Amino acid sequence: MATTNLNIRTDKEIKDQADRIFSELGLNMTTAINMFLRTTIRENGIPFALKLDVPNEVTAAAIEEGRRIASDSSVKGYTSMEELKAALEA
Repeated sequence: MATTNLNIRTDKEIKDQADRIFSELGLNMTTAINMFLRTTIRENGIPFALKLDVPNEVTAAAIEEGRRIASDSSVKGYTSMEELKAALEA
């Protein structure tokens, strides 16, 4: 198998942190990067989920409803689970 060089730039602290983790795993940077590349090929894409920290429509609506309820002084609140359970049983 022919090899080639791969030159990348990254933050020094990121590289140092990754080096420490790889070392604890018994790997060097080259082996770890090759594992990532091979897994990318096997998975036919990035081998982990790439997500924005944005709630979906249902979750966003629930968050908004919770905020509305929390700021509505006419909504009954409970200070204990026992008080809430009693209200649910009534």
